[in-house]
Amino acid sequence: MNQNQENNVEQINESNEDTSTRRDFVVLTASAVACAGAAAAAIPFVKSLAPDKAVLAVGSTEVDISKIKEGETITVMWRGQPVFIKHRTNAEIEAAKATKLEELVDPQEDDLRVKKGKEKWLVTVGVCTHLGCVPLNNKGDFKGWFCPCHGSHYDTSGRIRKGPAPKNLAIPPYEFLNDNTIKIG
Repeated sequence: MNQNQENNVEQINESNEDTSTRRDFVVLTASAVACAGAAAAAIPFVKSLAPDKAVLAVGSTEVDISKIKEGETITVMWRGQPVFIKHRTNAEIEAAKATKLEELVDPQEDDLRVKKGKEKWLVTVGVCTHLGCVPLNNKGDFKGWFCPCHGSHYDTSGRIRKGPAPKNLAIPPYEFLNDNTIKIG
Protein backbone atom coordinates (compact mmCIF):
# COMPACT_ATOMS: atom_id res chain seq x y z
CA MET A 1 0.00 0.00 0.00
CA ASN A 2 1.07 3.48 -0.62
CA GLN A 3 1.21 6.33 1.84
CA ASN A 4 -2.17 7.79 0.77
CA GLN A 5 -3.99 4.54 1.19
CA GLU A 6 -2.54 4.01 4.66
CA ASN A 7 -3.64 7.51 5.73
CA ASN A 8 -7.16 6.83 4.44
CA VAL A 9 -7.34 3.55 6.34
CA GLU A 10 -6.19 5.26 9.56
CA GLN A 11 -8.78 8.01 9.10
CA ILE A 12 -11.53 5.45 8.54
CA ASN A 13 -10.48 3.52 11.67
CA GLU A 14 -10.41 6.71 13.79
CA SER A 15 -13.80 7.71 12.40
CA ASN A 16 -15.25 4.26 13.26
CA GLU A 17 -13.86 4.43 16.79
CA ASP A 18 -15.42 7.85 17.38
CA THR A 19 -18.76 6.73 15.95
CA SER A 20 -18.91 3.51 17.93
CA THR A 21 -18.10 5.30 21.18
CA ARG A 22 -20.78 7.90 20.54
CA ARG A 23 -23.22 5.20 19.52
CA ASP A 24 -22.46 3.18 22.68
CA PHE A 25 -23.01 6.26 24.82
CA VAL A 26 -26.37 7.01 23.14
CA VAL A 27 -27.52 3.38 23.51
CA LEU A 28 -26.52 3.26 27.20
CA THR A 29 -28.21 6.58 27.91
CA ALA A 30 -31.40 5.54 26.11
CA SER A 31 -31.41 2.22 28.00
CA ALA A 32 -30.99 3.97 31.35
CA VAL A 33 -33.85 6.37 30.58
CA ALA A 34 -36.07 3.46 29.49
CA CYS A 35 -35.31 1.55 32.70
CA ALA A 36 -36.08 4.60 34.82
CA GLY A 37 -39.36 5.07 32.94
CA ALA A 38 -40.31 1.44 33.41
CA ALA A 39 -39.57 1.66 37.14
CA ALA A 40 -41.59 4.87 37.43
CA ALA A 41 -44.53 3.15 35.71
CA ALA A 42 -44.19 -0.05 37.78
CA ILE A 43 -44.17 1.57 41.23
CA PRO A 44 -47.82 2.77 41.15
CA PHE A 45 -48.88 -0.58 39.71
CA VAL A 46 -47.17 -2.54 42.50
CA LYS A 47 -48.58 -0.18 45.15
CA SER A 48 -52.08 -0.77 43.77
CA LEU A 49 -51.72 -4.47 44.61
CA ALA A 50 -51.28 -3.77 48.35
CA PRO A 51 -54.41 -4.18 50.51
CA ASP A 52 -56.41 -1.09 51.37
CA LYS A 53 -56.23 0.31 54.93
CA ALA A 54 -59.90 -0.60 55.45
CA VAL A 55 -59.14 -4.21 54.54
CA LEU A 56 -56.23 -4.32 56.98
CA ALA A 57 -58.44 -2.87 59.72
CA VAL A 58 -60.96 -5.70 59.25
CA GLY A 59 -58.13 -8.24 59.55
CA SER A 60 -57.68 -7.58 63.26
CA THR A 61 -59.92 -6.73 66.20
CA GLU A 62 -58.97 -5.24 69.54
CA VAL A 63 -61.12 -6.27 72.49
CA ASP A 64 -61.31 -4.69 75.95
CA ILE A 65 -61.43 -7.63 78.37
CA SER A 66 -61.40 -5.60 81.61
CA LYS A 67 -65.17 -5.91 82.11
CA ILE A 68 -65.41 -9.70 81.60
CA LYS A 69 -66.00 -11.30 84.98
CA GLU A 70 -64.45 -14.61 85.93
CA GLY A 71 -66.55 -17.46 84.53
CA GLU A 72 -68.07 -15.29 81.77
CA THR A 73 -67.66 -15.64 78.02
CA ILE A 74 -68.17 -12.92 75.44
CA THR A 75 -68.54 -13.28 71.70
CA VAL A 76 -66.89 -10.82 69.30
CA MET A 77 -66.75 -10.84 65.52
CA TRP A 78 -63.46 -11.26 63.65
CA ARG A 79 -63.30 -11.71 59.87
CA GLY A 80 -67.01 -12.49 59.82
CA GLN A 81 -66.71 -15.27 62.39
CA PRO A 82 -67.68 -15.35 66.05
CA VAL A 83 -64.79 -15.59 68.50
CA PHE A 84 -65.33 -16.67 72.10
CA ILE A 85 -63.26 -15.00 74.81
CA LYS A 86 -63.67 -16.89 78.08
CA HIS A 87 -62.39 -15.68 81.46
CA ARG A 88 -61.89 -19.05 83.08
CA THR A 89 -62.16 -19.78 86.77
CA ASN A 90 -59.47 -21.70 88.64
CA ALA A 91 -61.81 -24.69 88.82
CA GLU A 92 -62.30 -24.65 85.02
CA ILE A 93 -58.54 -24.46 84.45
CA GLU A 94 -57.88 -27.34 86.86
CA ALA A 95 -60.60 -29.47 85.24
CA ALA A 96 -59.12 -28.82 81.79
CA LYS A 97 -55.59 -29.66 82.96
CA ALA A 98 -56.76 -32.82 84.77
CA THR A 99 -58.33 -34.27 81.61
CA LYS A 100 -56.41 -37.27 80.31
CA LEU A 101 -55.35 -36.96 76.67
CA GLU A 102 -56.64 -40.51 75.97
CA GLU A 103 -60.17 -39.26 76.68
CA LEU A 104 -59.97 -36.61 73.95
CA VAL A 105 -61.08 -37.00 70.34
CA ASP A 106 -58.46 -34.45 69.24
CA PRO A 107 -55.77 -34.72 71.97
CA GLN A 108 -54.26 -31.38 72.92
CA GLU A 109 -52.93 -30.15 76.26
CA ASP A 110 -54.71 -27.19 77.83
CA ASP A 111 -51.40 -25.30 78.09
CA LEU A 112 -51.06 -25.35 74.27
CA ARG A 113 -54.43 -23.64 73.83
CA VAL A 114 -53.73 -20.57 75.99
CA LYS A 115 -50.94 -18.00 76.29
CA LYS A 116 -48.33 -18.70 78.94
CA GLY A 117 -48.96 -16.56 82.02
CA LYS A 118 -52.51 -15.78 80.81
CA GLU A 119 -54.11 -19.20 81.42
CA LYS A 120 -57.29 -17.57 82.71
CA TRP A 121 -58.10 -16.39 79.17
CA LEU A 122 -59.19 -18.77 76.43
CA VAL A 123 -59.74 -17.35 72.94
CA THR A 124 -61.35 -19.66 70.36
CA VAL A 125 -63.11 -19.35 67.03
CA GLY A 126 -66.78 -19.95 67.84
CA VAL A 127 -67.54 -22.29 64.96
CA CYS A 128 -68.26 -25.98 65.50
CA THR A 129 -65.75 -28.11 63.62
CA HIS A 130 -68.46 -30.53 62.52
CA LEU A 131 -70.64 -28.47 60.16
CA GLY A 132 -69.94 -24.86 61.10
CA CYS A 133 -72.73 -24.10 63.56
CA VAL A 134 -72.18 -21.69 66.47
CA PRO A 135 -72.04 -23.55 69.81
CA LEU A 136 -73.75 -22.25 72.96
CA ASN A 137 -71.54 -20.91 75.80
CA ASN A 138 -71.32 -22.57 79.22
CA LYS A 139 -73.49 -25.51 78.12
CA GLY A 140 -73.11 -29.22 77.53
CA ASP A 141 -71.82 -32.10 79.59
CA PHE A 142 -68.44 -30.43 80.18
CA LYS A 143 -69.69 -26.85 80.84
CA GLY A 144 -67.69 -25.43 77.93
CA TRP A 145 -69.69 -25.23 74.71
CA PHE A 146 -72.52 -27.28 73.27
CA CYS A 147 -73.48 -27.35 69.60
CA PRO A 148 -77.24 -27.99 69.46
CA CYS A 149 -77.20 -28.78 65.73
CA HIS A 150 -75.67 -32.25 66.06
CA GLY A 151 -74.74 -32.59 69.73
CA SER A 152 -71.02 -31.84 69.97
CA HIS A 153 -69.78 -31.11 73.48
CA TYR A 154 -66.62 -29.04 74.12
CA ASP A 155 -64.86 -28.60 77.47
CA THR A 156 -63.64 -25.36 79.10
CA SER A 157 -60.54 -25.52 76.93
CA GLY A 158 -62.57 -25.71 73.70
CA ARG A 159 -61.59 -29.34 73.12
CA ILE A 160 -64.11 -31.76 71.61
CA ARG A 161 -65.16 -34.31 74.20
CA LYS A 162 -68.31 -35.89 72.79
CA GLY A 163 -70.27 -35.82 69.55
CA PRO A 164 -69.53 -35.81 65.82
CA ALA A 165 -67.09 -32.87 65.67
CA PRO A 166 -63.67 -34.14 64.56
CA LYS A 167 -61.49 -31.30 65.90
CA ASN A 168 -61.20 -28.89 68.80
CA LEU A 169 -62.44 -25.32 68.44
CA ALA A 170 -59.78 -23.43 66.50
CA ILE A 171 -57.49 -20.93 68.22
CA PRO A 172 -57.14 -17.70 66.21
CA PRO A 173 -53.91 -15.72 66.16
CA TYR A 174 -54.06 -13.28 69.09
CA GLU A 175 -51.87 -11.37 71.48
CA PHE A 176 -52.26 -9.40 74.69
CA LEU A 177 -51.51 -5.72 74.04
CA ASN A 178 -51.75 -5.09 77.79
CA ASP A 179 -53.60 -6.60 80.76
CA ASN A 180 -56.93 -5.24 79.51
CA THR A 181 -56.72 -5.57 75.72
CA ILE A 182 -56.47 -8.52 73.34
CA LYS A 183 -55.74 -8.08 69.65
CA ILE A 184 -57.18 -10.87 67.50
CA GLY A 185 -55.66 -11.28 64.06
